[in-house]
Amino acid sequence: MRNTHFPISVLAAALSACATESVILNSERIAHRFGSYGIEVLASEAGLRRSSLFSYDGDTVTCRTYAVVQFEGQHDEYYDDEHSKVLAGNSIGATFKENGWGIRKDSMYIGSIRLPQSRTEVGELMRLTGAHDLALHVYRLVLVREGVAFDYATILEVHHPEYLSEQDLRGLFEYEASNELPATDLQQLSALVFGV
Repeated sequence: MRNTHFPISVLAAALSACATESVILNSERIAHRFGSYGIEVLASEAGLRRSSLFSYDGDTVTCRTYAVVQFEGQHDEYYDDEHSKVLAGNSIGATFKENGWGIRKDSMYIGSIRLPQSRTEVGELMRLTGAHDLALHVYRLVLVREGVAFDYATILEVHHPEYLSEQDLRGLFEYEASNELPATDLQQLSALVFGV
């Protein structure tokens, strides 16, 4: 079994996820909503990447989505070029879409987690002070080409409250509400995001 940063029940949900959909990319949605888009890779370690997907308001940068990406243990040589670009800091969805891949998100969990009162990197990036509920989306990103599907990564995203709410996510993505997570798993995800 490979080392994983996500709770086992979250990964197990991926195996039973039956609701899948093609997607408008997060980068496209942020650009449409706020008029600009950028990405900054904040940390990259073996198999795991943290990034801020942001918009500009003049010189002010506001994180709209904070993403934690756990890549599959082994990637397929069929998408080596695209994967290299992603590892170099490019947007995952945009990179694959520009190179003719279909992208699917298999939703594993939709909910909310609480931004702590204390200082966190996510709060600073989102320019938020105090406690806030942040919409949480955990999904398996699947690449599709010529009738073949490849599991690429498990992605956890928390969204700025001015961008997407839990209700917005439930409207955008099919999700089986019975896939609720135990409180201990939500605490683990919160610790993974906020480092507290």
